[in-house]
Amino acid sequence: MAKKDKYRPASAQSNAQAKEEKAATLKDLLRPDVLDKLKATAQDLKSAEEKRQEDLRKQQEEARKAEQKRLDNDFEYLLNNSKMDWRSNKG
Repeated sequence: MAKKDKYRPASAQSNAQAKEEKAATLKDLLRPDVLDKLKATAQDLKSAEEKRQEDLRKQQEEARKAEQKRLDNDFEYLLNNSKMDWRSNKG
């Protein structure tokens, strides 16, 4: 039992040392101006990606509308996709 008691303070000390080592992050080590530049660059990249995604979405929407307009002017497509039965002979 005495051995376990001696072992616990050593592990507590090593945990304290590990916490101190983990406390020094990259953010703490960088100069504030470098950190600000990195944050600005990250924000620029994020906004550029959002703009690219929005442009892509708009392009796909325009392509879909153009295809639908083309199909609306295609008589064969309209005939084949009509719900009416054009082949019946009533009359």
